[in-house]
Amino acid sequence: MDLNLDTLKQTISQDLERSEFAIFRHDSGAFNASLVITWDSETFPDYQMFLEAARKLGVKMIMFATREFDESELAEAEDDLESSELSRDDRREYATSLKALKEHVGSTCSIELAFQFETHFYVYEARPDWYEEFVNISDEVIALGAELDEEDDESEDDNMGGFYSKN
Repeated sequence: MDLNLDTLKQTISQDLERSEFAIFRHDSGAFNASLVITWDSETFPDYQMFLEAARKLGVKMIMFATREFDESELAEAEDDLESSELSRDDRREYATSLKALKEHVGSTCSIELAFQFETHFYVYEARPDWYEEFVNISDEVIALGAELDEEDDESEDDNMGGFYSKN
């Protein structure tokens, strides 16, 4: 979803302040993944529906977290790209995409609402399309770099000519 999360963050914060919920502000992504049930924010992007589900369950506290896109995330992705063994053309393509994302540094890249009910955390998360693109690029660079490392390891093993035992 391509939202302006800076505006949405203000709206949600104001709505929560006026609501009956206690607000617990926390670090984004701080939940044990095996205990998380994620709201389908693609099909149902309205956070009010999520809060209404919490109300109907009698939830008293909503956890609220936001995160800004930090220059260090971008720098780390650029470092990963530079140290990768991707072809020059591939590196240039990814570098151009990363450079275009610099305009979003300082912007809100994630909003998370959550509540605990019984043994699980129910989580609503919104991230803009540009941040999803960043995550995908970062993951691809790391995955392609790992594939190339594995290929190099395999070719080195093949070049040993059977002189060494693999025991």
